[in-house]
Amino acid sequence: MKKIISGLLLLSSVSFATSYFAKVEPINSYNIKSSVSGKVIYANSSLESKTVNNTMVVKLDDSVDKIDLEQSQKKLENMKQVLKLQDNTLESFKRVSSKSQFDKDNQRIVILNTSSTINDLETKVATLKDTIKNKNLIEKNSYIYDIAVEVGDYVSPGTLLYTAMDLTEGKVEIFIPIDDAITIKDKEIYLDDTKSDLKISKLYTVADSKHISSYKCEIIIPSPKTFSKLVKIEFK
Repeated sequence: MKKIISGLLLLSSVSFATSYFAKVEPINSYNIKSSVSGKVIYANSSLESKTVNNTMVVKLDDSVDKIDLEQSQKKLENMKQVLKLQDNTLESFKRVSSKSQFDKDNQRIVILNTSSTINDLETKVATLKDTIKNKNLIEKNSYIYDIAVEVGDYVSPGTLLYTAMDLTEGKVEIFIPIDDAITIKDKEIYLDDTKSDLKISKLYTVADSKHISSYKCEIIIPSPKTFSKLVKIEFK
């Protein structure tokens, strides 16, 4: 009887590792949606399943915007020259005693109107530059998963253009029972039965909406060789 009790006590002191299984996913996935309206004039579907760097993926027609931008910039420069002349005129009014206060005030009003026009043009130029940029979708060091539009499509704000992923790192997400969450923080992480240097990146302390008795745990994996692979995670 004593031997049985001793055996049970020994068994109760052994720490068993709990196994979790999860897929290695990209650290980030992005659904790139259009922020402007326009006709698709370029969509390079050959980029799907490839990593691109400083490469245009989708382009919307920006020809009218470019003409408008060029004309607005010229008008802006002209109005700035006009403002200088108007300022000089006001200064000359101040030096001429024959000019009444009424004349000087009118000249100030003219200057204020020109300044307001300049401010409006500066806003328009900035808006047009932003619009043109948003019509030329260029990706830097991203994996193109799917291109959702074709040449000839007309898109509006909110239309999905393509999906891109960051493959520089991977992550696994597992759900730890609440009672076990505190105990795993200081344990070593084993990946597919091999001890690793990995650390917990995020451990949420609010129960998951689907796994109501668990906390979500995220582990970052630097430069994984493959993605969407099912791996075993243990804390020992």
